[in-house]
Amino acid sequence: MTHAIRLHSHGGPEVLAWEEIELPPPATGEARIRHTAIGLNFLDIYHRTGLYPNAVPHGIGSEGAGVVEDVAPDVSELKRGDRVAYAGGPPGSYAERRNIPAHRLVKLPDAIDDRTAAAMMLKGMTAEYLLRRTYRVQPGDTVLIHAAAGGVGLILCQWAKYLDATVIGTVGSDDKARLARDNGCDHPIVYTRENFRERVAALTNGKGVAAVYDSIGKDTFADSLACLRPLGTMVLFGQSSGVVPPFDIGLLSAKSLFLTRPTLNTYTAHRPDLLAIAHDLFDAVAGGAVKIQVNQTYALKDAAQAHRDLEGRKTTGSTLLLP
Repeated sequence: MTHAIRLHSHGGPEVLAWEEIELPPPATGEARIRHTAIGLNFLDIYHRTGLYPNAVPHGIGSEGAGVVEDVAPDVSELKRGDRVAYAGGPPGSYAERRNIPAHRLVKLPDAIDDRTAAAMMLKGMTAEYLLRRTYRVQPGDTVLIHAAAGGVGLILCQWAKYLDATVIGTVGSDDKARLARDNGCDHPIVYTRENFRERVAALTNGKGVAAVYDSIGKDTFADSLACLRPLGTMVLFGQSSGVVPPFDIGLLSAKSLFLTRPTLNTYTAHRPDLLAIAHDLFDAVAGGAVKIQVNQTYALKDAAQAHRDLEGRKTTGSTLLLP
């Protein structure tokens, strides 16, 4: 027997139930891992509320690190005792132990400890595909990053700065502005008192930015489009404020803009791509270009409070749940 957070209905944090469950042996293609650390992400809230629906009851969580305890007979790439981490795959990381498709697991190098891995796999691989594959940032580019003091935002700021970009970021407070600035954001904008569209225009002399990385959605979408330079790229990779309503695609024609709604699961669907993105992230972290900040930890059984704090914008950087 082991313990896990389970959902029997969708709703607020109160639906997160701490339960004892029986874990069967790994099925074909699976490995069993014992989690040492589990990452918290806004994606988990989408699953909890049913915005990204799954049939209940089901597990929750898409990121973790730990040790392989067992593998199915057909799994040859992993063995007992391997240190591994993952992001994506079937929800269910909020657990002391779980079975997971072995092809989603990545072996960890010695230079990356378990807590760092659990804090960075989903956010860090997201940053990698956004900056290196969706819109490939070039030296001299200016980019706009929303939620710049969040888990993905801090990694994006550091990595974009390492790539010699000028980084503009939106944040909700002066404390978060200082945090973003300390992590590579050249121009933090406190959106609670500044109009980010006007500030971006002033900072770029009216030219606009090469790309906007927007995880906010409904509240920022229209002004984000307006911040782009001609031939700029609008990258919508989240919707923490709500779903963007339908709009006239002809609005893109004024500056021949590009719009994309990418997901990590698509970029890592094939194992060679998953390994390439993960290893690029490992190199960036091990080499010091990106530093992963774990600013909050909670006991796994207290996941509901972690969700409340994340939704209440009380967290910065990465947050871990510890079994």
